[in-house]
Amino acid sequence: MAEPRGLRDVPAGARIAVLGAVASAGACVLPVLRPGVPWAAVSLLAGLYALCEWPPRCPVLAGRVSVPIASGSFFPVLLAAAFLLPPAAAALVAVPGALLAYVEEQPRRVRRAWRAAQLALATSAAACAHQLLGGRDALGGRGTAAAPDFPYALLPAGAAALVFCLVLTALDGLILATAERRPARTAWRGLLLRSLAPHCVHGLAGLMMAVLWRSRFGPPAALFVLLPMYISCWVFAQYHRERAAHQATIRALVQAVDIKDRYTRGHSERVGRASEMIARELGMAEGRLEVIRFAGILHDVGKLGVPTRVLRKDGPLTPEERAVIELHPEYGHEMVRGIGFLGEARSAILHHHERLDGSGYPYGLAGGQIPEAARVVAVADAFDAMTSTRSYRRARPVAAAVAELERCAGAQFDPRMVGGLVRALGRYGWHVEVTADEPASTAARGNVPPPRPVRAPAGGPFPAVPPPEAGLRPSKSPGA
Repeated sequence: MAEPRGLRDVPAGARIAVLGAVASAGACVLPVLRPGVPWAAVSLLAGLYALCEWPPRCPVLAGRVSVPIASGSFFPVLLAAAFLLPPAAAALVAVPGALLAYVEEQPRRVRRAWRAAQLALATSAAACAHQLLGGRDALGGRGTAAAPDFPYALLPAGAAALVFCLVLTALDGLILATAERRPARTAWRGLLLRSLAPHCVHGLAGLMMAVLWRSRFGPPAALFVLLPMYISCWVFAQYHRERAAHQATIRALVQAVDIKDRYTRGHSERVGRASEMIARELGMAEGRLEVIRFAGILHDVGKLGVPTRVLRKDGPLTPEERAVIELHPEYGHEMVRGIGFLGEARSAILHHHERLDGSGYPYGLAGGQIPEAARVVAVADAFDAMTSTRSYRRARPVAAAVAELERCAGAQFDPRMVGGLVRALGRYGWHVEVTADEPASTAARGNVPPPRPVRAPAGGPFPAVPPPEAGLRPSKSPGA
């Protein structure tokens, strides 16, 4: 599926949200046409914010300077504008920097327009709140004979930072609900709590900038506040480099499994995606979603410890070979035990072949003894196994795979996880990419029922749920 490149390529709900935000931001900025706007301060603050956002797009500086990766690193400049300027002028300060900011994903122009409108609305609302509480008078400095009115100045500044945070999170949730079609009950979940503390810190830094700006030292003194912001940017950059190293570690492990086990190439990534879909549908905390996805991606990493001749065996497995295959969860757990960032994904790797009725492996856990993440991955693993073409059978249609999961729910699979997958599939659908073991024509058509019954190789009939691991041929028990 091609990436969206323009407004016409995004969902209708997202188009309405973007156009509505842009129109609202335009209405907020329109009063700057009236006389009396402090254009010198507007230009300086707008230029300063744009300069902060520009380095990632500069051909000379990009890659050579530790630039901010996390959005919002320079919000103190916008909040300082909200404290110093009328609402319309403060809103205008956000626009050039937002339009210049680095955007990684398509459609870039639409994302920049959305971001500019979002920041303009949030800054304007923050300025209104600050003005209503008499915040500009509390700053003192030039134009007044009084010094800054502390601690009262903290009240309008805190209110403005809170309003700024509320508007941003409300619009973030709106775009998640319309562009990514997340359910309304989860689109806004956790956004405010994650944003509140950083925005309070931004508000304090913005207040410091505003007080220095209006002091006898003037705007140059306010620039000193940028130093701690650049330090925070460096910290964010280090964090994202560490995340990139985590991703590289996972990719290397998955590629090693894919090279060794040709039957399941692409399977790990799809299980990770399905696991995240289930977890999101169940309303799990945002912080757990990535861990659940890692669990799905790495669930079969233990195959690296299984002899290649067993994994690639064409005929039925002997009891001894099956016993070796069934050791792969323990091998996988040993391999990732020292990788701290995986968290609960490690227990999911160990227990993703346990069954609710206690008949699974490696430890025969039952019911609630099985970690929640493992129950998620078990459903995602079985679903992808059924909907992917293997050497000994064609892919099942999604509807048939779902029906089989529902039949086995309660005995083999957690009904909550099965229900989460069913709802997620109804919302987002399921698109299988071409893999090494799958003909391109099959993948292009999606999951289609085979034209005629396909018999399993010698050694047993089709199981109710085909075995997820490659090389493990169909057995008489479902989902072996």
